[in-house]
Amino acid sequence: MSSPPTLTFAAGGLLRRDDGRLCLVHRPRYDDWSLPKGKLEPGETLIETAVREVREETRCEVDCGRFAGRYEYRVPDDAGTRSGPKGVFVWHMRVADERPFEPDGEVDARQWATPAAALERLTYETERALVRRAFEPND
Repeated sequence: MSSPPTLTFAAGGLLRRDDGRLCLVHRPRYDDWSLPKGKLEPGETLIETAVREVREETRCEVDCGRFAGRYEYRVPDDAGTRSGPKGVFVWHMRVADERPFEPDGEVDARQWATPAAALERLTYETERALVRRAFEPND
């Protein structure tokens, strides 16, 4: 009998500038537009991971705010990567210092979009649903 798959934990941010635009990143490996996020490293808390990953992927210094929500999806088995569920925990963040963007192999583009435009650009419904919940008019 096989054991159930282990949940992989990840964290990220809804990073906004003072003009209200939300940061999206393009990952060439998947050819997708997503919210900045990444997996926990040993010894990190979810908030520490969220801040580190958003800094690394966006090249911005950030101020972390309140918890925005979470979503889960199944990671497909590709090129030796373990498949299974991944839970992503997301915080509201503000840009403290926007630095020039320098592409790398993980993230090759950064785009600032209104929440409405982000709904059009984001590749995954799980992230679009989080943006809709986080930026509803009564919030």
